[in-house]
Amino acid sequence: MGLRVIGAGLGRTGTLSLKLALEILGLKRCCHMFELVEFYDRVPYWVQAGRGEKVDWDKAFKGFDSTVDWPAAPFFRQLADYYPEAKVVLTVRDPDEWFASAASTIAPIMIEMSLQKSLPHGEMMSQIMNVFGGNFNSSVHCISVYKKHNEEVKRTIPPDRLLVMEVAEGWKPLCEFLRLPIPDAPFPKINNRHEFREIANDHLERLRSRLQSGDINTTNG
Repeated sequence: MGLRVIGAGLGRTGTLSLKLALEILGLKRCCHMFELVEFYDRVPYWVQAGRGEKVDWDKAFKGFDSTVDWPAAPFFRQLADYYPEAKVVLTVRDPDEWFASAASTIAPIMIEMSLQKSLPHGEMMSQIMNVFGGNFNSSVHCISVYKKHNEEVKRTIPPDRLLVMEVAEGWKPLCEFLRLPIPDAPFPKINNRHEFREIANDHLERLRSRLQSGDINTTNG
């Protein structure tokens, strides 16, 4: 069947909350950057995508029927074309708040990992950093990239196929858009920066442990 929901929002716009919400709604496991620790064999597909090479999206998303966050968000056009029945959700937040959150959470991790260029995840992170011109120090520059991305999503995806939402809005807009009943559970909220950093650091430690143990293939295709 392929992807049913494509998350076009950049990281730190509530993407982890959206991932959990989609899974509560009954979609299969949602692909998020964190999932690539367990599914490390999928990283080379994103390296290919970043190089502009042809990607077997069905293999890249095997076992998933939705995706949010990095590394998929910048490829929303390709994914929307490849999965024409999929709905697109653009999560947004105040640009200044987005930058402050991203700069103190995901940016240091992406910068650290991007230095490991000989490994697949290192090249993938470098490609993500290139979305911002490799410069995450300038709030003006990064916010400009963020706004441009959001406007491009809204310009590219037909209105009947696109939901623009803030996760603070909760279940109603998402469930109406996907035509699913509102569950008897609170909408997940993973917004606290400290909480997010703990989750991110846990996944990073798991990746380091797997690399050190030789548990995963580190060949960079």
